Amino acid sequence: MNARQLKNSILQMAVQGKLVPQDPNDEPASVLLERIRAEKQHLIKEGIIKKEKPLPPIMEDELPFEVPDNWEWVRLGIVIELITSGSRDWAKYYSAHGAKFVRMGNLSRNSFELRNTNYQFVSLPDKTEGTRTSLKKEDLLFSITGDVGLMGLIPDGFGEAYINQHTAMLRFVSTVRGKYLPYVLMSDYAQKYYKETQHGIKNSFRLDSITAIPVPLPPLNEQFRIVKCIEELQKHVAAYDDAEQKLTVLNAAFPDQLKKSILQSAVQGKLVPQDPNDEPASAILERIRAEKEQLIKAGKIKRDKHESIIFKRDNSHYEIRNGVEVCIDNELPFEIPDSWEWCTVAMLGEIVTGLTPKTTVSDYYGNEYPFYKPTDLDAGANVNCSRDMLSTKGYSVSRHLKSNSILVTCIGATIGKTGIIRKEGTCNQQINAIIPSEHLVADYIYYCCTADFFQKSIISNASSTTLPILNKTRFSCLYLPLPPLDEQHRIVKRIEELLPLIALPIKINAINGYK
Repeated sequence: MNARQLKNSILQMAVQGKLVPQDPNDEPASVLLERIRAEKQHLIKEGIIKKEKPLPPIMEDELPFEVPDNWEWVRLGIVIELITSGSRDWAKYYSAHGAKFVRMGNLSRNSFELRNTNYQFVSLPDKTEGTRTSLKKEDLLFSITGDVGLMGLIPDGFGEAYINQHTAMLRFVSTVRGKYLPYVLMSDYAQKYYKETQHGIKNSFRLDSITAIPVPLPPLNEQFRIVKCIEELQKHVAAYDDAEQKLTVLNAAFPDQLKKSILQSAVQGKLVPQDPNDEPASAILERIRAEKEQLIKAGKIKRDKHESIIFKRDNSHYEIRNGVEVCIDNELPFEIPDSWEWCTVAMLGEIVTGLTPKTTVSDYYGNEYPFYKPTDLDAGANVNCSRDMLSTKGYSVSRHLKSNSILVTCIGATIGKTGIIRKEGTCNQQINAIIPSEHLVADYIYYCCTADFFQKSIISNASSTTLPILNKTRFSCLYLPLPPLDEQHRIVKRIEELLPLIALPIKINAINGYK
C-alpha cells in the first residue's frame, strides 16, 4: 500500500460517481451536453474551429463500470474544442531565451502539474509552422509516443509556449474547462485504456485515439464538487506520502499517519467549512449545564466536586477551578473557530469508571449484557459485542452505560485505546467511560478522543509510574474542542467518507469493478 495507490483509488471513486453524493437539484449531464454542442456550433459558425467528423456511438461493451443516472458517457472528442500535436524539427530554433518549448520530460504520470525544470526555449522567426500550438491557460498536454498518457495542465500566467511532436494539446470547450477531465484522464481506468489501445512500432497514440476515449461526464456542479473533494484529499495524501518517505516500517504505519492527519484537521475546524447560521457551541454547553442542574436537584446525580467552568474574556480562555479563575491559554493545544468552545470531558455528560462484579459469584455472569474490556475496544467506532457477558443480576451491581457511550482505557500499555459502544452494557475498572449528553453527537466525541492531541494529553496526564494510570478526576479535566451541533454532524459525515478511502488500495480490483 502506498500513496500512489491511494491517490489512484480516490480518482477511481471520483470517475465512478462514488466520491461525492449526487444532488437531485443539479442540472443533468444530458442538458450540459446540449449546451456543449451549442457552444461548438457557435465556434464553427464563427470560423474559430472546423466542423468535425462524427464520432462513433459508444457501445455497451466499451463501458467499464456504471455511472449515476444523471451522468452521461461521451467520447472525449465531444468536449474538445481543439486537439493538435506539436511541431517537428524545431531544434534549429533552440535558444537560451525566448518562448518555452514543452517536451515529454516536463510531463508527469500521476500529476498534471508541469515539471518546471529543464525547459527548453525557442526563438522563433515570423510565421513559423507550428505556432498553431501556442499554449493557453487550461490547455492539457498529453504525451502520444513512447510513454503514452503523461500529462501537464497549463497554469495561468505561463507565458508564450509551444509543444513538440511527441505531445498533443487538448483544449476543452469553455463550459467544461478546469480539472475534472484531466483527473479523469489520470485515473486508473484511463491509464488502462491507453495501454489497451496503443499501437504502432513506436508505441504511439493517434489524436483520433484520444478523441475516441469514452469518459464519464457528471453534471457541471458535481464536477466542481468532485474536484474540490479530490484536492481536499490530496492534502492528506501528501501528508501520507511524506510519512511514507520517512518511515521505515511499512504497511500499518502509513494509514495510521493519514488517519491522524484527517482527525487533527477535524478537531481544529479545518475539515469542513463553518456555517455562520449554526447555533454556537456555547449554547449547547448552556443546555447541558441546565440539564445537569435539574438532575442534581432531582437527586439523580451528584454534583461533581471538581467541576469547572471555561469562559472567554479579552480573547483569552479562563477556567474556574475550585472557585479560582485561571488563564488556560498556554494549556490549550491549538486555536479553534470562533463558534467553537473549549470544554473539559466532564462538561460533556456523565463520566463513569467501570468495575468488575465479583468473579466468585457465578450468578453474575451470563449472556444478557455486554461486559466491555480494553480488548473489546479494538473495534473502535463499531464496538457491537464483548467477549465476556453479565447476567441481569450481575448487571444490577454494575455501572450502567448507554449505547453510544465512549470508552477509554485508563491504565496500562494500551492506555488511550478508545471505542464507542453500540449496545448498552458495562465495563471493567480499566476503563473510563463518557456517557455523552443527548445534546451532543457521540461519534464526534469518539473521533475527538482518538485524535492525536487527545491521546497525547492522556499520556501526559497519566501517573508517571511503571504502570501508567489516568484516574477519573484527571480524565474528567482533559480539554476537548466542541463545535456547533450541526457542524459536529458535518464533521462526522466527512470523516466517515474519508476514513474508508485509507483502506481502498488493498481492495482496488474489487472496487474498480472492471469488466
